[in-house]
Amino acid sequence: MTTDNGQQTKPLILGVTGASGLIYAVRTLKFLLEADYTIDLVASKSAYMVWQAEDNIRMPPEPDQQEQFWRQQAGVPTGGKLSCHRWGDVGAAIASGSFRTLGMVIIPCSMSTVAKIATGLSSDLLERAADVQLKEGRNLVLVPRETPLSVIHLRNLTTLAEAGVRIVPAIPAWYHHPQTIEDLVDFVVARTLDQLDIDCIPINRWQGH
Repeated sequence: MTTDNGQQTKPLILGVTGASGLIYAVRTLKFLLEADYTIDLVASKSAYMVWQAEDNIRMPPEPDQQEQFWRQQAGVPTGGKLSCHRWGDVGAAIASGSFRTLGMVIIPCSMSTVAKIATGLSSDLLERAADVQLKEGRNLVLVPRETPLSVIHLRNLTTLAEAGVRIVPAIPAWYHHPQTIEDLVDFVVARTLDQLDIDCIPINRWQGH
């Protein structure tokens, strides 16, 4: 994908944690690839276990196999550019601030990941990539999927919001008259990508009375 001035669009980092609701990540990837975006994807170690628990699906560990896996889940065999990274590969390009990006979306985002980012801990590639977005002043969007929220969760989210992180809880709307689970999910994904000024999802937006 190219910008209006013809320059190649920088990649967007997509982080997937072990929070419940991997359908949010799948739908996000689907629309971004269909819109021809370049995506660098990293899933946390816990995400492997959640795939097994929620969908009885085993996510392959090798990056080249993961690309095929994620494209299959998203239903987009071609289009866009997708690069996958091992969760522990802290030497990957996305671990460096010199690697320019559009920013990063973590969807869904566990409270463990929220806590580590809020306190500057980088125990894996996903957390390091998020830390890089913060230190470089780039866009970082988190989609927490947890309920109820403890005071510790709220304080960590507040710390990140004060640092400029956009917090988009996985809370769907109803005014667009959703008919399927995908309708509910896609609304959250659209509002998430709105934070990056990316409009590639056909949802019914509020038009007033």
